[in-house]
Order: sequence, then C-alpha cells, then structure tokens
Amino acid sequence: MRHLLSISDLNKSDAIVILDTATELARVSDGQVKKLPTLRGRTIVNLFAEDSTRTRISFEAAAKRLSADVINFSAKGSSISKGESLKDTAMTLQAMGADAVVIRHSASGAPQRLADSQWMTGSVINAGDGTHEHPSQALLDAFTIRKHLGKGGPDLAGLKVAIVGDVLHSRVARSNVLLLNLLGAHVTLVAPPTLLPVGVESWPAKVSYDLDEVISQVDAVMMLRVQQERMNDLFFPNAREYSRYFGLNSQRLAMMQPHAIIMHPGPMNRGLEIAAEVADSARSVIVEQVANGVSIRMAILYVLLAGAPLEAGSN
Repeated sequence: MRHLLSISDLNKSDAIVILDTATELARVSDGQVKKLPTLRGRTIVNLFAEDSTRTRISFEAAAKRLSADVINFSAKGSSISKGESLKDTAMTLQAMGADAVVIRHSASGAPQRLADSQWMTGSVINAGDGTHEHPSQALLDAFTIRKHLGKGGPDLAGLKVAIVGDVLHSRVARSNVLLLNLLGAHVTLVAPPTLLPVGVESWPAKVSYDLDEVISQVDAVMMLRVQQERMNDLFFPNAREYSRYFGLNSQRLAMMQPHAIIMHPGPMNRGLEIAAEVADSARSVIVEQVANGVSIRMAILYVLLAGAPLEAGSN
C-alpha cells in the first residue's frame, strides 16, 4: 500500500493491520518516552487548502512522534484550486523531498489527482476531499469503537452503528459506512431525506428517517455536524425542528442501551445536532476520539512509510 486515498483502497486485513498498529503505538504514547525513531530523516508535508485545525495538528503530532520532519504548507483559496496550480504545488513538494503529503482539499478527487500524477513520488494521504472521503477519521472512529465495544476479535463483527444527521455533505459518513461494513458492523444512516445523497441506496447501509426508532437498538451513535457552510438551499425548516427530530438530547440518551457510546467527528454544533449535556456525558467518547486520532495517524504513516506493521511488544 503506497497511498491512502479512500477506504476502498483497503481490504479487511489492511484495515486491521492499521488498527492493531495503532494499538501498539498508543502504548508507546502512554509510556515515558513518547517518540519512536522510525521516520527519522523523512519529511512529511501537511498540505491544507481547507481549514481543519484538529486534523492538521493530529497529523503533525503523529509525524513528530515518529521523529519525522514536518512542513506545514498552507495553501488556502485559489492557489491550488485548479489542476495546473496543484501540479505546480506538487512539483514544489517533490523538490523539497517530501516522502509523504497529507492533503486536505475542498475539491473531491484532489488527493487522487496528486497520487495519479507523475509530479511527485511520495505517498499521498487523503485528509478530507470535498464531500468525498476522510479515511483517517473513519479509521480512528473504528479504533474507538473496537476499543470500547470490541468482543476480543480483530474486527467489529455484529456491532450496530447509527450515523445521524447531515450525511449529504459528510465525507466522514461515506468513509465510515465503507470501513464499518468492511469490518463486519451493521450501519444505519438516520437523516431527513433532504440530507441524504443521491444513490445512498447503493451504500452498504440501511436508511431510516426516525432516530427514536433506531437509537435503542444500536451499540454506537455517531452524530454528524450540520455543515451549514455548505448549504446554499433550505435543507430543513429551522434549527429547532432539526434538533427536535434528529438531535441527540437527554431524552434520547436515556433510550440508549447501557453499554452504547456517543461519538462525533467534531467540531460540534452544541444545541443543534447534540445537546451540551449529552456531549459531556459519561457515555461520550468524543474527546477520546481526538486522542485516538494521533495513534491512528501514526499507524497510517508507519505502515505507509516504514512498510510494515509494528509488531506487538517491539516497543
């Protein structure tokens, strides 16, 4: 595996290798010496043409814990919004000797274009492209679910997960559906019809318009941010109506199974898709997802650039 552009780049064993490697790396991070020398002398470039403080810092921390050199390349707006500009940027990165480029771009397919090109030879990691995919987020979500709900096996066989809210604009939802299905979980998408993408019936997931019907049946509830910045039209009457039917509040929290966990990829719209008291409840693993993101991104860099999983006990 040379690039990570989409969950469809992974087979089940690839995904489990990354999750297992992240488990080992998390143990290193919990120890006194938090750095490994694995990627010393390698250069990782964070190329973010779209804002995301959380993901960029997570990848930066991951690379530094593996002793890599990190270059943060801010390329907002029009500088890499066109194919020719992306080519020029890639050639610059090649000249810098980039071993891997972590790219976030508002255009779906930009990471693929970079990887398919002859412009650079390093690995390309998709950190979110348009409304297409966000594979590292899905991997950290699966890692979190396995940690809390895994039944001793390497996968998520038989677990039930609800993904709730703005599926239409969510690259996180698409990547999660693909990965959770690959790992044996059963996914239900819960959203108003206006916030489901065309062709969603071809996704490996059930669809429901009734959160109250689904919430008591699942092991994990993943709330999605309502991406109002991507909405040019009226997708629901108002915030109050949306919260009433699709928000996770204390009443719905009480309906959940005792072991079930609450997730959110962040940033949250508190009071819209999730109530503040629910986000801060003992069931919530939202803060832990952020911490797990560093371990997963270390694992992705480790597997792509070191060429092998970290063996248990090798730390």
